[in-house]
Amino acid sequence: MKNDHAWKELSGRLKSSFQKKEKPISSALGELVQSYDAQNIALAIEELETEDAIDTFKAIPPALSSDVMALIDPDLAEKILKHLEPEQVKQLVRKMQPKDAAAVLADAPKQQQKDILKESKTRKKVTTDAEQRIVYPKNSAGRLMTSQYLRIPKGKKVKEALDIIRQTDLKEKVPEDIFVVDENSNSKEVHMFGVISIRELLTHEDGNDVDDVIEKNVVCIKATDSQMDAAALLSKYQFKTLPVVDKDNNLVGVIPVDELLKVMIARLRSVYSKAVGTDAQKMAELSPFQEAKLRVPWLLVTMTIELVAGLVIHRYDAILQKVILLASFMPVISAISGNVGLQAAAITVRAVDAKLPGGHNIFKSVSRELTTSILMAIACGIALGTVGAVWAKHLPFGLVIGGALICSMITAGLMGTIIPMVSKRLGFDPATTAGPFETSLQDIVGFGVFLWLATTFQHWIT
Repeated sequence: MKNDHAWKELSGRLKSSFQKKEKPISSALGELVQSYDAQNIALAIEELETEDAIDTFKAIPPALSSDVMALIDPDLAEKILKHLEPEQVKQLVRKMQPKDAAAVLADAPKQQQKDILKESKTRKKVTTDAEQRIVYPKNSAGRLMTSQYLRIPKGKKVKEALDIIRQTDLKEKVPEDIFVVDENSNSKEVHMFGVISIRELLTHEDGNDVDDVIEKNVVCIKATDSQMDAAALLSKYQFKTLPVVDKDNNLVGVIPVDELLKVMIARLRSVYSKAVGTDAQKMAELSPFQEAKLRVPWLLVTMTIELVAGLVIHRYDAILQKVILLASFMPVISAISGNVGLQAAAITVRAVDAKLPGGHNIFKSVSRELTTSILMAIACGIALGTVGAVWAKHLPFGLVIGGALICSMITAGLMGTIIPMVSKRLGFDPATTAGPFETSLQDIVGFGVFLWLATTFQHWIT
């Protein structure tokens, strides 16, 4: 009887190997995994830290590596591919099923993609499939679709359709649904006419027209829609495959449920790890010196930027000495703006980490946060400006206070949105970098605008 929990045993053995003082050698890792099948190796690798998973994959015997790569979650696969030699990636692609090879190729580094796509040994099915995928953004439905699916022209009899299916290669994995299409011979356009499952097709007489027994009201998804949207549709309708169309509603591919399931499980695991405090546990395992070493650089960055804010304040010493009341409002402006920035940063970090829709779309996220910040800034600016005018018994003083807060809050909202996304793309932890940069930059802008306005209109407020 097959042991369904063998991967847990393997995962434990691998973790024990990496916890030793000396890093395990490749040959030892290879001996450890060689007695397990690809499914158990893939599950075990996904339980490891990224660096350990990469080392383990490199040690997998060549006969198993392509099967394991096809099973592990896409995010981990992408990280592993970046650490493999170009020739190793080429060998993987050659050995894998066309659908799986295209998925791997779409996640490979750009230069490796170009080299493999140009290579004459790369199968046509793989290049066609991969080239379709890489046109679309990373977290879009188009990245999960495959062009390897069963389709028949409309107007066929049931017997003719079954004959077409029998001619397919049994060794190649293709989705089980059959799509009836109307192909334009003069272009690449493929109009979807309907869909039917193989099981349902077998229940009809050979002489029946396929067009009369197919489902014509087909639920589909745009290639540019998010993978989360695709998951929602597959979950709601419980399809085996989800057809993908382009902006002109031409059928460009299908998403098999197993491909989407693999991606969603990986994301759920990532969200769960963050929810239960994986990062906090890692920090707890560090010595005080190691933890300080990680955190001090960002504190020094904050200190440096805040010194710039100090220079800005120093430049306007004259107006502060002249209007002492201005100093009373500086902490208020800093605190309110800081909260706006931290809220924006927290929302953005959560979206980026969980890969929620829009999390990686800088323009969309910045536009949304700009609108939100402006609305909040106007409301808070009017409130604080009113307080300032009443306190100083002078309306222009209130206008300066309100204007400065509005500028500072907008800056904080934008910085809290942009910095986490830029940090993520540069390879830094957005949760670590967002705070220092956001608070420091909004202080510089907030204090600078505040004191500049006060200086410009000092003959009105004194």
